[in-house]
Amino acid sequence: MNAFIHHFSFEFRAGVRNKQLLFMNYLFPLGFYLMMGFVLADINPLFREDIIPAMVVFAILAATLLGIPDPLVNARENGIFRSYKVNGVPSLSILVIPALTTILHLLIVTVLITVTAPLLFGASLPVNWLNYALIFLATALACAGLGVLIGVVSPNSRVTVLWSQLVFLPSMLIGGLMFPYSMLPEAAGKVARLLPATQAMNALNGLAMGKVADFSPWGSVIALFISGVLAFGLAVYLFSWDSRNTTRRGHPALAFLVLLPYVAEMMSLL
Repeated sequence: MNAFIHHFSFEFRAGVRNKQLLFMNYLFPLGFYLMMGFVLADINPLFREDIIPAMVVFAILAATLLGIPDPLVNARENGIFRSYKVNGVPSLSILVIPALTTILHLLIVTVLITVTAPLLFGASLPVNWLNYALIFLATALACAGLGVLIGVVSPNSRVTVLWSQLVFLPSMLIGGLMFPYSMLPEAAGKVARLLPATQAMNALNGLAMGKVADFSPWGSVIALFISGVLAFGLAVYLFSWDSRNTTRRGHPALAFLVLLPYVAEMMSLL
């Protein structure tokens, strides 16, 4: 337990001291939030109703998908994981601790956005705070798990960028952050429901912000939680201690199983 606490404390401090992690955890999401608030809120006053959920989801996406995978790949390539293995550090701790510290940083960012948005931009506050917290945890778990899984299956840093952007960019375009899901064409809507951002925005609108959900909001929450747990399970199963070790317990393509909860939700099985 002491080793876990020391490792967690080190990773949390690294999130502030490391320039790259500081940028992804705080500067990028908060800077984008301020820019969107000052610019888009004046152009489209209706955005004030969505600025809190949209910018919280954006912060989660940025910190997890863009911030978690690369350090995991670099640590594996530099042999850091080998030293962890020699010292008896379990793979679960290696994967869970960066995710937990990132979620803690995200909690701070979420509080800042939630407190300042009504003051700066006249944003609408959540009407159900318990559901707001629950959906934040579900979204953070799903995205952090996905970020960890990308870091595990990617052979190098260049590939992490490709996989991360494959989720991040569509989330920005069709994930419900910039415009409502209801405005999407049918085909785009089906693709969008495979994204954690879409599920998170749907759940936030229907359960926390007092708006009408486009599809089952509780189905979205369940899909996010299941996807997050599944992502961590797959990451542990596919984990490799050394980049020189080409043998795995499973093929990296198994990572696509993380989409199954979203497919189940889309088929109304959740």
